[in-house]
Amino acid sequence: MTAPVDELVARMQELLDDVTAAGDPARHFLGTYLRTTRAVNAAIDAGRFEDPDWVTRWDVDFAGLYLDALDAHRRDPATPPAPWRAAFRTDPAARPEAHVLLGMNAHINYDLPQSLVRVIGPADFADPPLLDSRRRDHEAIDEVLAARVPAEDRELQAAGSPRTPLDRLTGGLNRTATRVLLRESRRRVWANTTVLHVARLRGPEELARRTAQLEAAAAARVADLQRGGPVLLRLAVRGFGVSLPPD
Repeated sequence: MTAPVDELVARMQELLDDVTAAGDPARHFLGTYLRTTRAVNAAIDAGRFEDPDWVTRWDVDFAGLYLDALDAHRRDPATPPAPWRAAFRTDPAARPEAHVLLGMNAHINYDLPQSLVRVIGPADFADPPLLDSRRRDHEAIDEVLAARVPAEDRELQAAGSPRTPLDRLTGGLNRTATRVLLRESRRRVWANTTVLHVARLRGPEELARRTAQLEAAAAARVADLQRGGPVLLRLAVRGFGVSLPPD
C-alpha cells in the first residue's frame, strides 16, 4: 500500500478501536468500510484498475469525507452533514446490517459525487477517452464490493445479528440484490457527478447550491429508509440512489 493508504487505514483502525470500546453502533459501518478499503487496495495492487494512482487518490479522498463526518459526530452530533446526522441517529438497537446499509446510503449518495468531482478535474471531463476510463474504474469498484458480501454477512452475524430462517432462505437473493443496488446507485452517482461538474463550471455559488440540493435529497433518502421494515427490502422497493433535479 502507498503511504496515503497506510495513513487512511491507520486512521480507520484507530477510530474503530475507539467506537468499539465505547459500544458505539458506528462500529458496524466503520468495520465494514475498513475491511472493504483493504479489499479495494488489494485490487489496486493486483492491477484490476486502469489507473491505479487515480483510484488510490479517489479512495483516500472519498473515505476522508466519511471519517470527517464521524469525527464531527463524536465531537458534536449536530455538526455533520445532514445525511450523516440522519444515519448516525439510527436506533442503536437496530440490527448491524441496518447501520451498515444506512451508512452506505449516506456515503454513496452524498459523499461519492462530491469526491468524484474533486478527483476528476475539468480537463478530465473535457477528455472523453480519459473520462470513460474514470467511469470504468468507478464501475469496477462494484465487483470488489459485491465479492465482499458473503464475508461481510458472516461479520455481521458475529457482531450480533443472527440469521433468521427468512434470512437464510433469502441469502442468495440478498447478495444479488446488493449487486443490483450498487449498479443502480452508481449510475445515479455518475449522473449527479456530472451535474456537480456543470455547476462547478458556472462558479462556486452554483456548485454550493447544487451540493445543498444533494445534501437534502440524500438526507431525505436516509430518513425514508429509517421509517420501519427491513432496510434491504425498502431499498429494493424504492431504489438506493438519489437524483439531482434538472436545471
